[in-house]
Amino acid sequence: MDDKNRLKEMDQVTKRINSVRELRVYRLAFDTAMEIFELSKRFPPEEKFSLTDQVRRSSRSVCTNISEAWRKRRYKAVFVNKLTDAEQEAAETQTWLEFALACKYISAETFKELDERYEHIFAQIVTMERKADSFCKGK
Repeated sequence: MDDKNRLKEMDQVTKRINSVRELRVYRLAFDTAMEIFELSKRFPPEEKFSLTDQVRRSSRSVCTNISEAWRKRRYKAVFVNKLTDAEQEAAETQTWLEFALACKYISAETFKELDERYEHIFAQIVTMERKADSFCKGK
């Protein structure tokens, strides 16, 4: 195999990520936050400044913290700290979703699906934390 083909093959394996929007965890968190936004439109008006506002805010904060971590990856400690913040926001979102289930604003099936997605988000964030050196190197 010549050098050109070897470089092409290596590039396909390592796929350089140029934007936070290319991270699977960011896409999953963003899409899930948008789904929560649509679902929360059906919450009763009396929840507007409570459950509705809180679940929307925390679900969106998962994405914003991942985005901030990406931009701050020059500093490993800050990168990991922002990812930890994203984890906390994901946990808060799960709690608000549990309240939505208990209040019968969402079905058990919807809750289970969203809760499982947040577990996948957690797993991906934890993986990023464990591999922080590979995200932060060269920065």
